[in-house]
Amino acid sequence: MEPPTSSRLNSRKRRKDGSGPNGATELDGIPPKMSRRSFGLREPAPFSDEVEMDYSKPYIRVTYEEAMRGTPLDRPVRVYADGIFDLFHSGHARALMQAKNLFPNTYLIVGVCSDELTHNFKGFTVMNENERYDAVQHCRYVDEVVRNAPWTLTPEFLAEHRIDFVAHDDIPYSSAGSDDVYKHIKEAGMFAPTQRTEGISTSDIITRIVRDYDVYARRNLQRGYTAKELNVSFINEKKYHLQERVDKVKKRVKDVEEKSKEFVQKVEEKSIDLIQKWEEKSREFIGNFLEMFGPEGALKHMLKEGKGRMLQAISPKQSPSSSPTHDRSPSPSFRWPFSTKTPPSSPANRSRNESAVTYDISEDEED
Repeated sequence: MEPPTSSRLNSRKRRKDGSGPNGATELDGIPPKMSRRSFGLREPAPFSDEVEMDYSKPYIRVTYEEAMRGTPLDRPVRVYADGIFDLFHSGHARALMQAKNLFPNTYLIVGVCSDELTHNFKGFTVMNENERYDAVQHCRYVDEVVRNAPWTLTPEFLAEHRIDFVAHDDIPYSSAGSDDVYKHIKEAGMFAPTQRTEGISTSDIITRIVRDYDVYARRNLQRGYTAKELNVSFINEKKYHLQERVDKVKKRVKDVEEKSKEFVQKVEEKSIDLIQKWEEKSREFIGNFLEMFGPEGALKHMLKEGKGRMLQAISPKQSPSSSPTHDRSPSPSFRWPFSTKTPPSSPANRSRNESAVTYDISEDEED
């Protein structure tokens, strides 16, 4: 039977190069668009001791083939997945998502080990058991949570919870004096393997915190946590406070440097613009100056013209000697009053009128 749409959508193709944060994967093809509706649950998953179980019916497991074909709605395939789930992260959620989508009709039961078992067999946890229970309860793929889950699954536990299959990654999990605590589950044909998400784990997160311990300690001291709460000594506390002040001073200096760089850059841009404008204006000024005062400038032509006019005004040109002379008409005779003689004539008139010297003298004499 073909798995439901959610199963197909959640099937992902892993990146070959393993790149991407938290083991990110790519969708194999473009998924079809789905209607806008809520896929998450409105309430956390219940605990197993809060769920009523009908023990009147016998415990009969379904086979793998039957589970893959699909079971009736009132008889889902009961899949069990267990773990510590400390610092619940995307790797845990992806493992539970795979367990939920193993079969078309799956009821996922998740067992969370207690602090006592975990500290004895694995080590100290960051979150206590109640916090880990609550984190798993709020995972959308979980239908039921088993508190204080056993470290090794016994037939009695499997029968009590009517478990059909156990989901876990296929890597042998050595613990409690055994090379693989799921070996008997695999031999019984009840094991359903899931794929581990590379690049993210609780150990990786703790390693990051330990590596950057000073950074996180300083940050939490700044947020108001006390040195006693962070298990920081008095000397380290003062050192962190001093480092914090030094970092603030460095940040201020860096801000001032950046602002000064921006200011210098703006000044340079403005100076470049001013220089370009000055060069343009200077070229224009030099061109105008040369046009006015250069060897062939307008001022030289003006001086030449003015000099010529001045010379012409000072010493005007004489008329040419070959030009024809115009005889002046003789002046009309004029008689001086109270005189019997005519006015004297000019030498030029004498020369021109040598033949007629007497004008009207004879007539005067006669009178």
